[in-house]
Amino acid sequence: MEKLGSNASRGPGLCWYSEDYKQVYLPVTYSAIFLLGLPLNSAVLWLCWRQAKPWSCATTYLVNLMVADLLYVLTLPFLVATYCLDDAWPFGELLCRLVRFLFYCNIYSSILLLTCISVHRFLGVCHPLRSLPYRTRRHARLGAAASWALVVLLLLPTLVFSHTDHVNGQTICYDTTNPEKFDEYFSYSMALMLSGFVLPSAVILVCYSLMLRTLATPEEALERTGSSARAKSMRTILLVCGLFTLCFVPFHLARSFYLAVRFLRSQDCQLLTAASLASKIWRPLVSMSSCLNPILYFLLGGNRVKLLQRLRQNWGGEHADGVAGGVPRAGQIWVLPG
Repeated sequence: MEKLGSNASRGPGLCWYSEDYKQVYLPVTYSAIFLLGLPLNSAVLWLCWRQAKPWSCATTYLVNLMVADLLYVLTLPFLVATYCLDDAWPFGELLCRLVRFLFYCNIYSSILLLTCISVHRFLGVCHPLRSLPYRTRRHARLGAAASWALVVLLLLPTLVFSHTDHVNGQTICYDTTNPEKFDEYFSYSMALMLSGFVLPSAVILVCYSLMLRTLATPEEALERTGSSARAKSMRTILLVCGLFTLCFVPFHLARSFYLAVRFLRSQDCQLLTAASLASKIWRPLVSMSSCLNPILYFLLGGNRVKLLQRLRQNWGGEHADGVAGGVPRAGQIWVLPG
C-alpha cells in the first residue's frame, strides 16, 4: 500500500491505495514498446539512409520522427528497471532528468512534425501550384529544425522540475516535481499542453477539414491530385487522425484531469485514486506512437511488397541497383508531395 503522492503523486489528504498493478503493467507495456519500437524505427532509418538521397520533404519529416522515437525507446529500459524495483531509481540525477525530458520530447516533437506533414499535405492538395515555392527540401529542413528548436525550448523547464529525491528510505525520480513546486508545475503543464498539443491539433484539424472539402468534390480533386493521390490523401488523413485519437488525445485528457485534481486539492479519495489510475494507464499508451509512426510509413503507400523485397535483398548483400524495374525510394512510401 502506498500513500497517494509517493513519487510525485502526493494528495492533500491521507489517501491510501494499492499500486501493485503498476509494478506489472508499466514494465510489460514499456518492454513491449521497446521490443517493437527499436527494430521498427531502426529499420526505417536504415532504409532512408541507404535509399533516399537526396531526401524528399516527406522523408525529411519521417527521419526526424524516427529519430525522436528512437531516442525515446532507448530510455525505456531505465523505466522498466525502476518499476521492477518498486519505484527505486538507481541511475542518478542526470539520467532522471534526461529520461523525463526525452519522454515529453518524443510526444511534442511527434505532434509538431505530424503538424508539418499535415500542412505539407494541405498545401499539396488544396494549393498545388501556388505552394510549389514553399514545398521544397530546404523548407522541409527548416520546418523540422524549427520544430526541434521549439520543443527543446518548451521542455527546458522539465529539466528543472524533474529530479531525484529520497522518499520512504529510497531514491525516486519525480515525473512531475516535488510537492512544494507543484503549483508552479501545474501552470507550466497547462501552458505546455496549449502550445504543444491544443494549437497544433487545431492546425491539423483545420488542414484536414479543408482537404476533405477539396477531396469531396470529385472533379476538382481529380484535376488537382488524380484518383490515386486522392485515395492516398484520404488514407493519410484517416491514419494521422487515428494516431492522434489513439495516443495523444487520451493521454492529455487523463494527465490534465490528474493534475487538475491535485491542483484543486480535492479531499475525495476516490476521485484522486481514479485520476492517478487514469494517468498511469494512459502514460505508456501515448508511447505507442513510437511503434505506430514506423507502421504508418509502410501503410501510407502502395509499394509495400516491393519495399520488403528490397529490404530482403539489401540484407542479403545484393545491390539495390540490380533490382529489375527499380524500386521506389523509401521516402516515396509516404505519399506526400515534394
